[in-house]
Amino acid sequence: MLGEKLKKVLGIQFPIIQGGMAGISEAELVSAVSEAGGLGVIGSGLLPASWLETQIKKTRGLTKKPFGINLFLQNPKIEELVRVIIKERVEVVFTGGGNPLPLFPYLQAAGIKIFCVVPSPRLAKKMEDNGADGVVVEGWESGGHVGKNTTFCLVPQARSLVKDIPLVAAGGIYDGKTAAAAFLLGADGIQMGTRFLASKEAKVSEDYKKKILTATSDEVQVILNFTGHPLRVIKNEFSQEMEKLEKEGAFPEEIKAERIAGSLGFGNVEKVPLLAGLSAAGISEIKTCKEIIEEIYFGALKEIEELYKKSKEN
Repeated sequence: MLGEKLKKVLGIQFPIIQGGMAGISEAELVSAVSEAGGLGVIGSGLLPASWLETQIKKTRGLTKKPFGINLFLQNPKIEELVRVIIKERVEVVFTGGGNPLPLFPYLQAAGIKIFCVVPSPRLAKKMEDNGADGVVVEGWESGGHVGKNTTFCLVPQARSLVKDIPLVAAGGIYDGKTAAAAFLLGADGIQMGTRFLASKEAKVSEDYKKKILTATSDEVQVILNFTGHPLRVIKNEFSQEMEKLEKEGAFPEEIKAERIAGSLGFGNVEKVPLLAGLSAAGISEIKTCKEIIEEIYFGALKEIEELYKKSKEN
């Protein structure tokens, strides 16, 4: 079976994690993923501690199964969010967007598992050496803020360094074939954001979901490189405006954070950033979280079994 190490650490049925998407992965989506046997993750982003506490309580009212919190370490109120997480004794925290090591002692003392989202094998190993319970290596193919390395180079390179804790692959995974590739390269599990955006339970507009279903690979683009925080989105009027600003030599400070973080998933789909990974070009149907998880897990098993049979025949 696939992903036994990750399933054991997180207490889940399938080695599939829903990526924490700020303003999108709230109680409804998170609980649906956890109820389906994966791990739902609340995306806290730049939101306040009071919001997070409400979402934790709401999620617990919808599922008794484990779920996690994604902490964006650039949130200026990060200490308040950590206090809420410790008070509520959430099972696992995923960290990204900064150095999580100063938080380790507090989370570990509270018995909360720590999974660190990292962009390089070196950092994956550093997190393991400092007591992380797992690492997520996220490739350039992912939606939202992106790194420089590809998922399918990161995974085997990180696997050669990370020996004892679960290694999760993220970025560009959306079906049985891509999941099978991640497992064959050494991942213990997969994390997906875009695929769960195109789910019935995702709290985004139907127009946003339609944009994902109809996007081609040419329409999934990276913008805002000049700010130092490149963002992968589906092409629309907003992305074209950002491209124009870059060509005109705009300063990074001219791009207001609230324009990027605000109204995600709602409003006019031409006027807001439509965060999505390259996987959007391969998604053609809206399904329930349960259907998505089972289709991908058993699809990956089938792909690996067929490869094994072919290798025996040759």
